[in-house]
Amino acid sequence: MPGVQEERSIEFIETVELGRSFGEIVAVEGLNLRVREGEVFGFLGPNGAGKTTTVRMLSCLIAPTKGHAYVAGNEVGRNPDSMNIRAMVGLLPETPGLYERLSAFKNLDFYARLYGVEEERRKERIGRLLKRLDLWERRDEIVATFSKGMKQKVAIVRAMVHEPRILFLDEPTAGLDPAASRTVRDFILELKEEGRTIFLNTHNLHEAERVCDRIGVVNTRLLAQGTPRELSARYFKPASIFHLREVTDDLVHAVEALDFVEDLEVMDGELHIVLEDARESNPIIARTIMEAGGKIEFIVEKERGLEDVYLRLVGEIT
Repeated sequence: MPGVQEERSIEFIETVELGRSFGEIVAVEGLNLRVREGEVFGFLGPNGAGKTTTVRMLSCLIAPTKGHAYVAGNEVGRNPDSMNIRAMVGLLPETPGLYERLSAFKNLDFYARLYGVEEERRKERIGRLLKRLDLWERRDEIVATFSKGMKQKVAIVRAMVHEPRILFLDEPTAGLDPAASRTVRDFILELKEEGRTIFLNTHNLHEAERVCDRIGVVNTRLLAQGTPRELSARYFKPASIFHLREVTDDLVHAVEALDFVEDLEVMDGELHIVLEDARESNPIIARTIMEAGGKIEFIVEKERGLEDVYLRLVGEIT
C-alpha cells in the first residue's frame, strides 16, 4: 500500500483491526493499538481476553487471521519483515520454558548463541543481567533446583541477552515475592531509561499504575487506552469528600439544593459529592455546610485509580 510506511512511522507498534481466531473461537477482534517508542505500555484484561494471543502475533510467533500489525515499520506476517521483528524483540512468555537440566548460565549462553551474540559479549551481558536480578551466585546451578520465581527471573534475562529494542513481558512478576517483584519493576524502569519499548501484560493493577506510561484495557476487543490519569478522567467525574463532625438531614438537603452538585452520597459521617469542578465548587459547598450548622473536619479529593477504571470497563461487558 503506497505511503503506509510513512503514515505509520509515528507509532512504534500499531495494530489496525487486528484479529485472530482459533477455529470458531475468536481470541482477538478488531484490535487497534498504538504504542510509542520508549514507553512502557500496560496491556490489561481478564483471563482469556486475548493478551497473550496479541503478544504472540506482535512477536511473529503466530499470524493474524484479520487486519494488520506493524512493529518499527515492519509488517507482522510479511517476509522479510517478520524476521526483522523477531531479531529486534525479546519475549518473556507465560511459562519460562527453560532447559531444566542445564545451569542458569548455560541456558542463557545457549539462547545468546542462537541470536548470534559473540562469546565475549555473551559473557559480559549474561553476567551483568544475572547480577542485576540477584542470580549471579546461582549461575552454575541447574535450573531444575530453582524456585518458580527464580526461573521467572532467568527467563527475563533470556529475553534480554541480545539487547532487544522491544520487550514483550507476559506477567513478569508472576510467582515472585514482594522483594523480587520490586527488583523486576525497578529493572523495567531502568530498561525504559535506556530507551527500550516495553509491552507489559499484567493482572497486577498496582504494578501497571507504577511502571506504565499508558494503558490498554482489552477483552477480545480494545475497550480503552490512555494514561492512567486520562482513563480516570474519562470514566469518572471529579469528587470531593467532606468529613463532618455530624451529618444531619437539613445539611444534606442544603448541599443537594446546589445546582452544580451532580451526585451526593452519605457514608460514615462523610459527604461524597460528585462535581464538575471541585476547585471552584468546594468553597461554596463548605460555606453552605457551615450556614446549615455543620462543622467540617477536613476535605479531600476522591481519587479514582486504575482498579476503578478497569472494573468499570470490564464490568460493562461481563
